Amino acid sequence: MSAEAKLGQSVPKVRFREPQIEMAHGAGGKASRRLVEGLIAPYFFPASTESLADAARLNINGALMAMTTDSFVVKPLVFPGGSIGELAINGTVNDLAVSGAKPQAMVVTLILEAGLPTEILQAEIQAMAKAAQTARVRIVGGDTKVVEHGKADGMYITTTGLGSPMSGVEINPQSVRSGDKVLLSGPIGDHGITILLARGDLDMEGDLRSDTRSVYPLVAAVIRTAGPGVRWMRDPTRGGVATSLNELARDCGLAVILFEDTLPVHDAVRGACELLGLDPLHIANEGQFLAVVAPELADAALKALRETPGGDEARIIGEIREQPAGSVLITTLYGGSRIVDMLVGDPLPRIC
Repeated sequence: MSAEAKLGQSVPKVRFREPQIEMAHGAGGKASRRLVEGLIAPYFFPASTESLADAARLNINGALMAMTTDSFVVKPLVFPGGSIGELAINGTVNDLAVSGAKPQAMVVTLILEAGLPTEILQAEIQAMAKAAQTARVRIVGGDTKVVEHGKADGMYITTTGLGSPMSGVEINPQSVRSGDKVLLSGPIGDHGITILLARGDLDMEGDLRSDTRSVYPLVAAVIRTAGPGVRWMRDPTRGGVATSLNELARDCGLAVILFEDTLPVHDAVRGACELLGLDPLHIANEGQFLAVVAPELADAALKALRETPGGDEARIIGEIREQPAGSVLITTLYGGSRIVDMLVGDPLPRIC
């Protein structure tokens, strides 16, 4: 008899059958979902029927708050447009923002490798402090650990963020309706391809920079304009736009139809993807977000995005339809259509 049975507890329904953990399990695609839903969630959330979100909503003695946590293991530590420290702050702020919460405070854990030059650590501490100041979020505490040389790629960072829910909006995939519009805040794929170039994994040159930034000002503009008409939001990091929208389609039971001619993709990203056989929709982003908005408010929300600094390249990239339920399709420039699946495998390791 199992320990759970002896104690009178229900045995979690574990569906994860893979013999060991691979890099693909951390890439944000199908393998990640199998790990989280098949092994982790059955133990931590055995009775929950809600879909997993970027931040948890908590009610503690009548006080409402949002809470999120994340870890950052990007390599190299510094890349065009940003660094691991800046990325750690912005990534946490963005998870709160797309959950409909205003970021307020954060705690930070540093895992440092013995032998890390002090000047590198100081540069990342400064980058974190500057990013937090820009995002108007307070760093209120944390922890520091040091591990043996060769065990942490220089440094890893873990963050936990707290936010206050914004009034007038409830982010829930179950509220999505046929006819709703899909908004995207800007060009996709910049971060993932920038990291690939910085690692030296691709023998090509490109004038690309990571898009890492706080999206809270953009999210706040959409919520102020569209309010209850904002059904769902997500920042498409690991696994890209395709994975985020496939999760939405599965959770709401509807179809997401994208329009290829409206997708904003920089030429350097498109060229790198063509060379490597990748789809820009699967490439990670660190400074963009997706929103599903009621059709009667979509144009106003788009206008608000474009009038907010950093939102000038925002687009309506698709819409929600009844069929094919649970799927993501893209209509091509040639009049056809194809299914867009979740990320399979691990084409861009260690991008965040």
